[in-house]
Amino acid sequence: MAFTPSKDQKRREREQKKLDKRMARENARAEKLAAQQAAEEAPKMSEAEIQAKLEADFEAELAAEAAELSKRSLELSY
Repeated sequence: MAFTPSKDQKRREREQKKLDKRMARENARAEKLAAQQAAEEAPKMSEAEIQAKLEADFEAELAAEAAELSKRSLELSY
């Protein structure tokens, strides 16, 4: 005689499928949110790097101007 699943067993299987689908959707949402947050953080970090580079360039220009002024003052004193 062939085995046929009971109504309760079929119901449990349907509920398990629904639960599996829900968990897959939640995992996909969590991954999407994590990727979105990482994408938002990346430009912020690069903006900070850009700001640091601008500040370093500005300080280098100031140092070069100071060196040039001190060189000129030494030349004028001779």
